Amino acid sequence: MVIFGNRFKLTTNSFTFTLMVPPNHELQKKIHLVISAFVVISVSFVYGGNPSVFLPYVFGFEVASIDLKNILRAIMGLYIAFGCYWLYGLLKTAYWRGAVISNILFMGGLAFGRIVSTLIDGISPQFIVGLILELTFMLWGFYLLKIDSLSKEK
Repeated sequence: MVIFGNRFKLTTNSFTFTLMVPPNHELQKKIHLVISAFVVISVSFVYGGNPSVFLPYVFGFEVASIDLKNILRAIMGLYIAFGCYWLYGLLKTAYWRGAVISNILFMGGLAFGRIVSTLIDGISPQFIVGLILELTFMLWGFYLLKIDSLSKEK
């Protein structure tokens, strides 16, 4: 590997791959976690804030069971906890890497579940946008980790 300023050149016998650390890398690191936290915390309130009111309106099914309300509010708590950890990782740079790894696992896990559901149950037009965004944020997280590790090799 050869490093020139903000460019990294990887060379093998058959090809050369050059990766440039973008000048706005630090901004991308922040935007990734801020958007993720904002969206996930907002969605948590749709699921658990008042499921008897929101879910029939959003998804078209009634939430009457106390057990189902409990499950949805537990999901809300998980979403809020992850969102807060991502914000913490944004504010405390020592936790940034862990926050991004947890974001990759969270988004990847949601995407995996949606893919399984799509294969078994069929395509849900309501959730296809979520699947695309989850895959995008997962891949963006991988990209940011790679760029960050390359920038530290300088």
